[in-house]
Amino acid sequence: MTPDKPLRDRLEDDDYPAYTMGRAAEMLGTTPGFLRAIGEARLITPLRSEGGHRRYSRYQLRIAARARELVDRGTPIEAACRIVILEDQLEEAQRINAEHHHTTHTPADNPGTSPH
Repeated sequence: MTPDKPLRDRLEDDDYPAYTMGRAAEMLGTTPGFLRAIGEARLITPLRSEGGHRRYSRYQLRIAARARELVDRGTPIEAACRIVILEDQLEEAQRINAEHHHTTHTPADNPGTSPH
């Protein structure tokens, strides 16, 4: 199978599923069972290799690390997953709001202000 993207692009892609379950668990300092549990809670959905093995992206590992922080502080895994989902949704809404604000409020909208 020939990859669609050159290797360099894939290595820089936060969504490229580069990590096996074992490697991901090792990087996070957790167990494969934890990764399966957050998958069952629908926090992350790993892609599957041709052989059916789970593969995780850097983005998914960051999400999993946040869930692990909460679980390590005593938050039940289901609640931790829900918190992380809500945090992610809030961050996306704030990003969209900032983009909207930037495109609708130009210096011409406020003649008394300087663009610098």
